[in-house]
Amino acid sequence: MKKWLRSGLGVLLILILTIGLTACGEKEEAVQKVRVAEVTRSIFYAPEYVAIEKGFFKEEGLDIELTTTWGGDKTMTTLLSNGADVALVGSETSIYVHAQGSDDPVINFAQLTQTDGTFLVSREKVENFEWDQLKGSTFLGQRKGGMPQMVGEFVLKNHGIDPQNDLNLIQNIDFANVANAFASGTGDYVQLFEPTASIFEQEGKGHIVASFGTESGHVPYTTFMAKDSYMKENKETVEKFTKALYKAQQWVADHSAADIAKVIEPYFEDTKVDLIETVVDRYKSQGSFATDPILDEDEWNNLQAIMDEAGELPQSIDHKTLVNTSIAEKASK
Repeated sequence: MKKWLRSGLGVLLILILTIGLTACGEKEEAVQKVRVAEVTRSIFYAPEYVAIEKGFFKEEGLDIELTTTWGGDKTMTTLLSNGADVALVGSETSIYVHAQGSDDPVINFAQLTQTDGTFLVSREKVENFEWDQLKGSTFLGQRKGGMPQMVGEFVLKNHGIDPQNDLNLIQNIDFANVANAFASGTGDYVQLFEPTASIFEQEGKGHIVASFGTESGHVPYTTFMAKDSYMKENKETVEKFTKALYKAQQWVADHSAADIAKVIEPYFEDTKVDLIETVVDRYKSQGSFATDPILDEDEWNNLQAIMDEAGELPQSIDHKTLVNTSIAEKASK
């Protein structure tokens, strides 16, 4: 009897361990790694970091491997060479790739930001700023061909300013060195991203006088995109990714700048949390964070209008050619 019990317990123990190991194996198999390449590290991308830190991706069974690739060209190269599954970058890059005749087009499937993220910073404090005050000044702009530069010139033209003739436009300084050039004395005005714009204001190096995001209207400034082949082979993964993003977008919309700053603080170790809060509040107040991942046709057309005005649109592309809204629409329901 005792021998039977011992053997029976042994078999039961083996069964429990086997079932446990099998369950663990199934759980591990259920987790899908997604390699994401972001064009830069920016508070502008707050909902992305919220999705990771609040566990929204994890809830969908996704393990996000986030890499910052520092630049649109590098980000797109990483995606095209299979160094990443998903890229977070400006939508204009998908148009450039398509114009080169790619047989595996890059598809925009989820929008993160819906305005430009730069601000006009004046060296001197300006009371009652008017855009006409830029005429005759030296304007330190962004790299030619990138969205900040195209939006910048688009806004200037909308205010009756010819960037090439009405001011001294400087565009030959690398993105990473624009802020340093202004701090060193170059230019009367500069186009800057946050948190640099707010830091300059705090340190008395400049004064924020206008927002290019407010002036340019809604545009798919940064979106998540993937190669068409990846999306077809990993449809469920892309759907889960977009669903997690939507949860984060809603969380950001429903919470204060202070709450958001605390969540994303680990991604900006060299930035004080109160400054992160200031920047988040500024982006929230001007509607920069998309509240859903749907990149609609009006935004797409506005993007191409901006590119065309800057002389950077290689060809007009139909919204449905490079944008998939079905996944975002499903995730948003």
